[in-house]
Amino acid sequence: MGKVINAQRASVRFCTKSNAEFNRTLKKRVQDYFKENKVSRFANFEMVSKTVIMIAIYLVPFILMLTGVITNIWLVMASWIVMGIGMAGIGMGVMHDANHGSYSKNETVNKILGRIIILIGGFAANWKIQHNILHHSYTNIHGMDEDIDAPAGLLRFSPDSEWKKAHRFQHWYAWFFYGLLTMSWSTNKDFVQISRYKKMGLTETQHAKFKVLMTELIIDKLIYYGFIVALPIIFIDMPWWQTVIMILMMHFVAGLILSTVFQLAHVIPDTKFPQIDENNKIENDWMVHQLQTTANFAHKNRLLNWFVGGLNHQVEHHLFPNICHVHYRKIAGIVQNTAMEYGIPYNTEPSFFKALRNHVRMLKSLGRPAVA
Repeated sequence: MGKVINAQRASVRFCTKSNAEFNRTLKKRVQDYFKENKVSRFANFEMVSKTVIMIAIYLVPFILMLTGVITNIWLVMASWIVMGIGMAGIGMGVMHDANHGSYSKNETVNKILGRIIILIGGFAANWKIQHNILHHSYTNIHGMDEDIDAPAGLLRFSPDSEWKKAHRFQHWYAWFFYGLLTMSWSTNKDFVQISRYKKMGLTETQHAKFKVLMTELIIDKLIYYGFIVALPIIFIDMPWWQTVIMILMMHFVAGLILSTVFQLAHVIPDTKFPQIDENNKIENDWMVHQLQTTANFAHKNRLLNWFVGGLNHQVEHHLFPNICHVHYRKIAGIVQNTAMEYGIPYNTEPSFFKALRNHVRMLKSLGRPAVA
């Protein structure tokens, strides 16, 4: 099965003849913005300060619990919740840019900060394959974009996915499974995933032999379990099972935030789910495909934009993943005006809650057999 999928992936082609002028114009205008303002496309002081703050949100409560400064059960619970928020912030605002190579022009810096995904329970190489290669290349294409492929078909994110009776209630139960995202990373998912990617030939994209990647994965998991599980059980003065519950709660908070932010950008009524034709071609060129399958939300909410690492500007991120997210808000007007000029859709919702309501509507719609 893996070889079949990989062969299909290798032969899928976007239409390069359409919208060539739009592509050239948009790229030039964005490049001109950085040249004219003498701004680097990489991280700036805002990004560095955010990195420090996000890591502190995660580590400070942890250290205070380990050292016995925080002992009250309710403060301990609050600390783990804050850590979950920090986990999500690190994932969206630090690790994400680093693993896209957009944090720094120094690849060593990107690699080091990209490996911070260990603190979230994930593995950088797997994340790069699933997110950078499969999701960014084949956004919202069923069978190609694993980010819209829920395990065991528990959720239906695409009209091309198989419909099941349970999907009628997915707008109610989806949130529980959203919260399991980082838990699954920290358990067996990475091992299953890297083995599947090897069969698909995708581990070759990481410029390392499979044995090296597997060794790194095992080391990362040992670091994670030693740091996040063993230390609290040993040093926090509470029963081990209560500590485990707190760790799971932290993961649930992080998973819920990360999954929700992602779904609001791709699974709403305005985004499309293109299909591959009989010639293994996609209707539009890659840039227009990204505009059709991606949406922004709450573009004026600067606090939200700061916390989610600019991922409320998913359109700009998908078009220019090599640009650090701190610049998305500045180039968003360029992207939107150019899209409108060429009659190309630019999906955006005015607020987080409007986007959330539309996502629920989409889950309801996909839960009906009429769209199966």
